[in-house]
Amino acid sequence: MSENPENSDAPTPAGPAGPQPEPLRFFGTTWLDHSNGYALRRAGVAVGSLAAAAAGCFLLRFAYEGLQIADVGGFVGALVVVMFAVCSAIAFRKTWEGFTVRATDPAREQSLRSLKTIGFVGSLLAYFCRSLTEAPGEKLHRTEYETARAQYERRRGTRTGNPAARKKKPKRK
Repeated sequence: MSENPENSDAPTPAGPAGPQPEPLRFFGTTWLDHSNGYALRRAGVAVGSLAAAAAGCFLLRFAYEGLQIADVGGFVGALVVVMFAVCSAIAFRKTWEGFTVRATDPAREQSLRSLKTIGFVGSLLAYFCRSLTEAPGEKLHRTEYETARAQYERRRGTRTGNPAARKKKPKRK
């Protein structure tokens, strides 16, 4: 008769004490100590995001050629090009800011979602540029993790000793 590991009476190992690092997309928690193929993953993310941006530009070119075939006029064609350029620039900036600072207003981020979708090429290029120096979002996550660890250690250090063994202060009369 085999024992079911879920019903065993063996103690379960407790997880590490303190705050845990938040995983990043494509990197997990390897950003913390740059292990398990971190550099290779970063190179893959850089190449992948650049290839996706190039494919996106290729598709936008086909869309523009469709407008040319439809003979909608020069004004509409120019308007479409300017719209995609502006949306890509805004998406690049907002994506880049998202790697360094957490969004404080979720409603504003929600309202910019469609703009970032239209300017997807800008977001992909921001991802590419950031992955050349670090995992996108690594600096933000590292700062938050180190702050949380420092706060945990400070709280942990002040709670040493048995609180029941402390001397009680006499009550003031």
